[in-house]
Amino acid sequence: MFKRFLTSLLRGLFFSFFTFIDLLSIGFVAFIITVTVSIPEIKDRSSLQLERKKVETDFYTINNNWIKKSDTGLWEIYIEGDGFERGVIEGKLNKELAEKQEIAFLEQIQVMIPSRAMLNYLKFFIAFFNRDLDKHITDEYKEEIYGESLFASDKFDFVAPKYYRMLNYHAAHDIGHALQDKNMTVGCTAFGAWGSKTEDSTLLIARNFDFYVGDKFAEDKLINFVAPKNGYKLIMVSWAGMIGTVSGMNKKGLTVTINASKSEIPTGAATPISLLAREILQYAKNIDEAFAIAQKRKTFVSESILIGSKEDKRSATIEKTPSKTELFTAPQPEYLICANHYQGKAFANDPVNMENIEKSSSNYRLKRLVELITKEPQVTVPEAVAMMRNRGGLNDKNIGMGNEKSLNQLIAHHAVVFKPEKLQMWISTNPFQLGQFVCYDLNKVFAEAPVLKEKKELYEKELNIPADPFLNSTDFKKFNAYKQMRSLFRFIQKYELKYAIEDTLIQKFINCNPEYFETYVYLANYYKLQGDNYNAWQYFRKALTKEITTQQDRDMIQFEIDNIPIELVHFQF
Repeated sequence: MFKRFLTSLLRGLFFSFFTFIDLLSIGFVAFIITVTVSIPEIKDRSSLQLERKKVETDFYTINNNWIKKSDTGLWEIYIEGDGFERGVIEGKLNKELAEKQEIAFLEQIQVMIPSRAMLNYLKFFIAFFNRDLDKHITDEYKEEIYGESLFASDKFDFVAPKYYRMLNYHAAHDIGHALQDKNMTVGCTAFGAWGSKTEDSTLLIARNFDFYVGDKFAEDKLINFVAPKNGYKLIMVSWAGMIGTVSGMNKKGLTVTINASKSEIPTGAATPISLLAREILQYAKNIDEAFAIAQKRKTFVSESILIGSKEDKRSATIEKTPSKTELFTAPQPEYLICANHYQGKAFANDPVNMENIEKSSSNYRLKRLVELITKEPQVTVPEAVAMMRNRGGLNDKNIGMGNEKSLNQLIAHHAVVFKPEKLQMWISTNPFQLGQFVCYDLNKVFAEAPVLKEKKELYEKELNIPADPFLNSTDFKKFNAYKQMRSLFRFIQKYELKYAIEDTLIQKFINCNPEYFETYVYLANYYKLQGDNYNAWQYFRKALTKEITTQQDRDMIQFEIDNIPIELVHFQF
């Protein structure tokens, strides 16, 4: 009887096991089918036969197309043709740069998410979430991304196939919204001024792009000069492997910059905001046309798109969420400010936007920029650059180096200034927005770029803005030392190490950035980990006396203070 029972049980377990395996296999196959992205159908593949030629060091050409490194440290690339042709040529010209960018990007992802299990979960989540991503991208841009992906590095095929990987990289900014409120974009700030508010009465726009994926990621900024088969010629600041727009201007004098806002919770893939911005830059010549394009596309994050227009001689902001799109124009005479919250009537009573204004750093930065603009009777390009480099808080208060409430948080990938009516664009060089701002004249660039056969500089040297004197200051040296010591505290906290740091090093850490609240949060967490509740409590309390970035940060600090057992805090009198 027992033998028969055991045989029946084993047979049942055997059957159940293989049923489970079959179901798992079916589920896995269904998952793969669900997330598989169709490869674009390309009729003309002749561009694949083109060969890259090395003219000299850091200067390569393919027919009229080329890539070179300027003596300013910026990389420049000129591309022409239709979508697939551009992509193939980009992929061949910037192959090494694209691999370097991908290494830097993935390394920073591992720093942000050190758990391998969480990374694997994230990979499958993104794959499922973005399973329909290609359905929300125009054929032209899918073909360009596909063409470039053919020359992407083999090293990262374990992450995803090349084409699907590059599609998803264009949605990295958006996925940050999907996963957490505080994504890779910390807090970009921009403004437009015109008429009596500028020195020559023409439109002027300035912005910081505070997208931080580690210092290595920002080392090789790529200035794209694009002459597409369809649409307007354009210039944009990005990095190798990126065809979307975050900051750019076209030959019609239309400018586009993007500023993230607090988002509704998305339910699925839609058009990546950088590709919507690229479409606007390539196909719009004025604010109305830009708005019409924005209305056509569904996005799955909330974003403010600051548009500057030579034709309209002013700027406006397209405020867009997954469910609403509104055009916001300046309420005050002749200037408009854009931070990371919405200002239009459609969002006046929106709970998500109201919470963002109340609890984030966005409204503080908007007020700070108003303060700086109103101090200047008329804004010039050097003054706009100075505003983008400003590290102070309201009323010039010292709020610490790197504070998210500063316009200059010392993390910017780049900063730009536009003069659309003159087709001039100034782009910052490393580090952050502290290096010199290099001026490009689009008329000159697109006259000389197609026939460039030798390594020649295309920027307007006499119009460049010098580097910030802060670069040579003692404070900047202190900030770099602060970042190095901060890495030590992060390492100790990450691995929960019992490690005694000398008092002299702790005092040096404080002295390097004494007004920044995070200095004291790092120390408090260090002492908490060492079991020293008194010093942990003291440093958390010290942090509360500084200018804290967000309400979330303040609540976290107060929570830590409230949850250190009072009987374990040994008061010293």
